[in-house]
Amino acid sequence: MRTKRMATISFDPRLNVQVGQKNHGVVVEEIEGLIRVYKNGHVERPPIIPIVPSTVTGGVISKDVVIDKFTSSWTRIYAPSYSSKMPLLVYFHGGGFCVGSAAWSCYHEFLSALASKAGCIIFSVNYRQAPENRLPAAYDDGINTLMWLKQQALNGSSEHKWWLSQCDFSSLFLGGDSAGANIAYNVATRLGSYGTSDSSFKPLVLKGTILIQPFFGGEARTASEMQATQPASSALTLSAYDTYWRLSLPLGANRDHPWCNPLAKGAAKLRELRLPATMVCISEMDILKDRNLEFCNALASTGKRVETKMYKSVGHAFQILHNSPFSQVRTQELMSHLKTFINP
Repeated sequence: MRTKRMATISFDPRLNVQVGQKNHGVVVEEIEGLIRVYKNGHVERPPIIPIVPSTVTGGVISKDVVIDKFTSSWTRIYAPSYSSKMPLLVYFHGGGFCVGSAAWSCYHEFLSALASKAGCIIFSVNYRQAPENRLPAAYDDGINTLMWLKQQALNGSSEHKWWLSQCDFSSLFLGGDSAGANIAYNVATRLGSYGTSDSSFKPLVLKGTILIQPFFGGEARTASEMQATQPASSALTLSAYDTYWRLSLPLGANRDHPWCNPLAKGAAKLRELRLPATMVCISEMDILKDRNLEFCNALASTGKRVETKMYKSVGHAFQILHNSPFSQVRTQELMSHLKTFINP
């Protein structure tokens, strides 16, 4: 049975270069323009957003580094030219766990600008994707990136001196947008489970998490998820939201799985978690708005430190896709909030 879902990213059709049309049989899942999954397991991802190389722009050096050759995970490192030591942000891109890349032009531009404005080194992680690698593969890649960072901090090689010499490992932040924010949160909860006395990640010290429009879910619909007035340029529709979860959660799991729904077992479960200060950035026009607000309220009710920022008149991924007349001014607001949180 073919399940076709509408496009969730507003894109220029000229970029939608068609993948070679081999006959792979029946299409079982599709988010139009983004991903097509065949019954035989073949997956196609049309290149709708340009891939760009690492560069030196605006005083920010970026280079790509392999983290794990066996899983093919790698990271794009951004280092601005500051004279003092800088905090480190490990960032995970969005894309419903299924699409996206640390080399997408929109992420390269956003993170280059953020590194410069916030005065921080950024590791933009290119993790394994579903459905070929369902969760927890992306979480594992996040933890492996931190383990690689730990090794560099303890006995880094000269080839990494260009960023190592500027990095303050005692000021680590995890962040991401959409599915990337979900990854950042779940990696942070894993770190918390190690406890403060554990030396597994020293000298890394997690100071905070930044969750931009975090991609959480649940079987019960929220009011904002059921809104019928999503604009045509919306970056996340309800049908795409459902498809991403079907493709990324473990087989047989539903949207109340704790990786999808951190509130599935009630706020009491949150109370047990060791979490650093958390900033949650919410878009007013996003279908995830109500779920994001519920999450913030639950964190606050259990005594966790949480800052909630609401961005008016913009939708999901506005800061990456610039799909609203208000995107530019709201992106500047977001950058300022992130700078204050990371490097006050």
